[in-house]
Amino acid sequence: MAVVPETMRDDMTWQMGLVWEQVKSPVIVPALRLAVFLCLVMSVMLLVEKVYMAVVIVLFKLLGKRPDKRYKLEPIKDDVELGHSAYPMVLVQIPMYNEKEVYQLSIGAACGLSWPSDRIIIQVLDDSTDPVIKDLVEMECQKWASKGINIRYEIRDNRNGYKAGALKQGMKHSYVKQCDYVAIFDADFQPEPDFLWRTVPFLVHNPQLALIQARWKFVNADECLMTRMQEMSLDYHFTVEQEVGSSTYAFFGFNGTAGVWRITALNEAGGWKDRTTVEDMDLAVRASLKGWKFLFLGDIKVKNELPSTLKAYRYQQHRWSCGPANLFRKMAVEIAKNKIVAHIVTFIFYCVVIPATVLIPEVHIPKWGSVYIPSIITILNAVGTPRSLHLLVFWILFENVMSLHRTKATFIGLLEAGRVNEWVVTEKLGDALKAKSATAKTAKKPGFRIGERLHLLELVTGAYLFFCGCYDMAFGNNRYFLYLFLQALAFFVVGFGYVGTFVPYS
Repeated sequence: MAVVPETMRDDMTWQMGLVWEQVKSPVIVPALRLAVFLCLVMSVMLLVEKVYMAVVIVLFKLLGKRPDKRYKLEPIKDDVELGHSAYPMVLVQIPMYNEKEVYQLSIGAACGLSWPSDRIIIQVLDDSTDPVIKDLVEMECQKWASKGINIRYEIRDNRNGYKAGALKQGMKHSYVKQCDYVAIFDADFQPEPDFLWRTVPFLVHNPQLALIQARWKFVNADECLMTRMQEMSLDYHFTVEQEVGSSTYAFFGFNGTAGVWRITALNEAGGWKDRTTVEDMDLAVRASLKGWKFLFLGDIKVKNELPSTLKAYRYQQHRWSCGPANLFRKMAVEIAKNKIVAHIVTFIFYCVVIPATVLIPEVHIPKWGSVYIPSIITILNAVGTPRSLHLLVFWILFENVMSLHRTKATFIGLLEAGRVNEWVVTEKLGDALKAKSATAKTAKKPGFRIGERLHLLELVTGAYLFFCGCYDMAFGNNRYFLYLFLQALAFFVVGFGYVGTFVPYS
């Protein structure tokens, strides 16, 4: 093995240092200063939005502007002459795909909805590719049909358009023409029996309303630390973002489930389209542009399951980040604002730009931009879930890690790159994990797939943050290393797959 002489090594080091100095001043420093400026501008934009929503929520809470005060609400009364025909006809759609663990829960909950039996149709849209699961779902539908429930089991010979394609095909059946409203529940959602009694009257008495959106209630929020982090993010979405949009008669997106649509509005907006993986937001934008209004009812909560494995959560976040960005690309002229900024600034600023200023001390970030604004935004985000305030630091670190995945998905959506239309159904575990855990006690040690546990981008980012932390501790004076080491650790934990519930494969 050849050994490089020490004099040659010193010469190479000197030359590399010279090249770095020649490039740094005219190229790197101006580029980094521009990045800092743009990130600070976007941070201020986010701060203004968060403060505005916080003020609106406080005012509406103090003034007591409940939905029944803003919209007409009367119970639907029996009519002696008309009988049950006085009640609107409601279609309940349940799209599913290989939902072995939860199909009984969702179908049972839909069939348990309290509404005149001759004025409701349960429609199970089964896109399952596993013949065993298809048979199980069909038998479950037949079981409820034998009890007098008007339930239809519908399948198609392809999965074109994924969920949007299934919903679109479901609306084409002849019996749907007699329906006035359609309630949609994903396969892991379990509405309470009085769901329709508490939502449909708003649509009946307020012809300007197209959609009633209910809140989600997470049955497995305490399963692991990752589900607690998700609960904090989603609680803010419901408690603040959607509540503000509804309270100010402004636009807010349909969540794809736990909602009731006026079929007239759905059709007027152009129906379901499969041009992106966020068919729910696409429909909501088009309906809003037609002048229709939406109402969020936070008091109505529908039970559902959070993805508890890192793999399932990453697929879900890819779809939720890539889809809106791709929709923005297709409807940029029509959409006034979008959440793309939040994903990009979180990762670029906190995980790339701030660490880079450690290596290039010529670029300075004011304390209000690096400390005060992020702290205020974080506190305002966390108020939606008071029970988890003690997990605030973990939540910040986890959200920053996931911002890498969301930023990547955002650019895929904007550029219509490789996985832009990838639709992977979010895995639901139901009681499967308990069964597998019980089996694992008597079985051999579960298998381990390295590819499913190691995530290269997170590991590389973690190494970059760790290096910047070491450099700052040795040569810097910003004391960013305290944050950098914690953030690097978070990236390593996720990069090695030690987040969420681990489901062994047989």
